[in-house]
Amino acid sequence: MRVLVTGGSGLVGRFIVRRLAADDHDVTIAGRREPDQALFPGAVDFHLSDLDPDADYTSVVEGFDCLVHAAFSHVPGRYRGGEGDDVAGFRKRNLDATVKLFKTAAESGVKRGVFLSTRAVYGNHPAGTKLLETTSCNPDTEYGAVKRACEIRLQTLSQNSPLSVASLRITGVYGQSPPDTTHKWEDLFADYLAGEPVGARCGTEVHGVDVASAVALLLEQPVETVSGEIFNVSDILVDRHDLLDMVRLQTGCSHALPGRSDSLPNSMDTEKLRGLGWRPGGLPLLKKSVTGMLTR
Repeated sequence: MRVLVTGGSGLVGRFIVRRLAADDHDVTIAGRREPDQALFPGAVDFHLSDLDPDADYTSVVEGFDCLVHAAFSHVPGRYRGGEGDDVAGFRKRNLDATVKLFKTAAESGVKRGVFLSTRAVYGNHPAGTKLLETTSCNPDTEYGAVKRACEIRLQTLSQNSPLSVASLRITGVYGQSPPDTTHKWEDLFADYLAGEPVGARCGTEVHGVDVASAVALLLEQPVETVSGEIFNVSDILVDRHDLLDMVRLQTGCSHALPGRSDSLPNSMDTEKLRGLGWRPGGLPLLKKSVTGMLTR
């Protein structure tokens, strides 16, 4: 299958590109700048493209069987709050341009699409709520609101065109994609090892390889199974106390651990995706990943 991955050189996108290439798909990256080919095990084609509602995406999407949209324009290092001082521009790039990209793909004969959405579409719910794909969405950030608006527009597109689009609501993503040496907990680990104070926090996490396996799994499904559907993507609950305890055990660091968080996030139900055969790595993968982060 010929697959176009927008944002394929980003933190999540590179996991997706590596997995799809390993599955023998013909993968091309679309983005604002050509990626370092060392990020991938083999040569990857590249199309220059940006999130611009005034752009003509025809030449970008023509000839592909599937579009995986992992690109997202935001203030560096921030998703929630990623609009910065430019809310209107944020919406144009991430909503209007996204919808135009998929509409152009539909008009150009692309048959399948995967949209990377986010847990943030749910917004705030009472403590203890299990977040199902059918749970009401009340996004309380511009990030969540834009992603939810995209989901709705792409569901409508799936109903009214030959293009079948599925959305993945992804929680926080961790993990390294070799040979990249950075990871989301880089500063956290450094602060703990240096004896700096670390605040309590607990969150849901999923490894980038498991996000990639979810994307790959959707491409294997019959179109009628996934068209217009939404799937939660989450694996484990990670408390900083437990995460840094893994660091302590592996480094022999004697600094005190932060207390456990007294505020737990609502869990994301993933039975819908697991019903298709998705099996994330859980705690063993987290432990293996922490080892890799500390011994690189």
